[in-house]
Amino acid sequence: MSTLAVLIPEFPGQTHAFFMREKAAMESMGARVHILSTRRPVAKESEAKHAWASEAASKTTYLTPLGLGQWLLSIAELVRAGPLAWWRCLVCALTADIGFKDKITMLGLVLLGAFLKRHTRVNAISHIHVHSCANAANITLFNRLLGGVPYSMTLHGPLQDYGFNQKAKWKHAAFVVVITNDLMAESKKALSGIQLPPLCLAPMGVNVDHFKRAGPYLPPAKGQMVKLVSCGRIHPVKAHDDLIRAVALLKEKGVIAQLVICGAPDSQSYTRNYSQELDKLADELKVSDQIFRLGSISEERVKQALEEAHIFCLASLKEPLGVATMEAMSMAIPVVVARSPGVKEMINGGEDGFLVEPRAPEEFAEAIQLLIEQPEKAELIALAGRKKVVEKYHSGVSAKVILDAITCSGC
Repeated sequence: MSTLAVLIPEFPGQTHAFFMREKAAMESMGARVHILSTRRPVAKESEAKHAWASEAASKTTYLTPLGLGQWLLSIAELVRAGPLAWWRCLVCALTADIGFKDKITMLGLVLLGAFLKRHTRVNAISHIHVHSCANAANITLFNRLLGGVPYSMTLHGPLQDYGFNQKAKWKHAAFVVVITNDLMAESKKALSGIQLPPLCLAPMGVNVDHFKRAGPYLPPAKGQMVKLVSCGRIHPVKAHDDLIRAVALLKEKGVIAQLVICGAPDSQSYTRNYSQELDKLADELKVSDQIFRLGSISEERVKQALEEAHIFCLASLKEPLGVATMEAMSMAIPVVVARSPGVKEMINGGEDGFLVEPRAPEEFAEAIQLLIEQPEKAELIALAGRKKVVEKYHSGVSAKVILDAITCSGC
């Protein structure tokens, strides 16, 4: 069997665990998988703390930075592609709906496309799957326009978050995997002016054999301290402040809750300010001793935090689907999550989790209190969540969809 390359921007990052699960699932299905990445994580806070991270990085081919010899080989590969290929790349870059500076950047990506083309030929790679629709996909696009191997993409979030040149990236892809029906509809509308490649629906997933409880789930008892856990980077979009407010509201009602937040701060200054705002808010609401921030932690430590918790909470304002929520459901603990289109596709409110309105800490507090007062319901929701993930959101789902699509496209 030929080798499949998977291109992951800034690998290995803290949120990249599900890529490794997908890779393992592909390999269990007989595929050979080679990891590519644009570069190593730029922000130290984003570096993966997982046990597999160092070994995975040592086996990854990085497209940048390139040494002098690699640049010369890339130029030679570009020359080898010939005038017609050069023209295709030039037209693609100059007709993109972007400013002049971005067009120059695009032309620079042509050389990276040439490097990628050569790398795939030398290593007998027959297809590249890009886990992004941003600039990493532009590189694979130029590889293709230069006569390189076919490529495909996975759309993990709103199309507007992935930058320019979308029509060209989608037009030349062998297929595109989209993680939710909502994103599928959005993409079809935004790209209605082009002939789209085959679109496949498949969520990212969880290794349900690994994310499995060591013992039975025990719901919180009345009068007992309630252990809450949330997983998400320290960024305003994750709205951790709403969970701190919910903890304070519970305290007013005589319910003592401990909130553990797993997630590192981003490197941007406004994110650092948000981190300070969380500390200040906890002080003002007099719940500082109930809030614990673990920072960037390993997959095993996340699993431990979930095992120890009574309830998982996620207040994110913009969650296309949510691997952290899947992990919690796989660990059979009830989840209380802010409502968004993708999350609504995964959770049936009141059956396998609770959906609350974004920016509504009082709804989080009410749902948590209900789970405390109805332990039987908490147990049923925990079990139903586990069942849902095992059936529909395990890591083998996307792995099979990608491999089947590669076979069907003849790549």
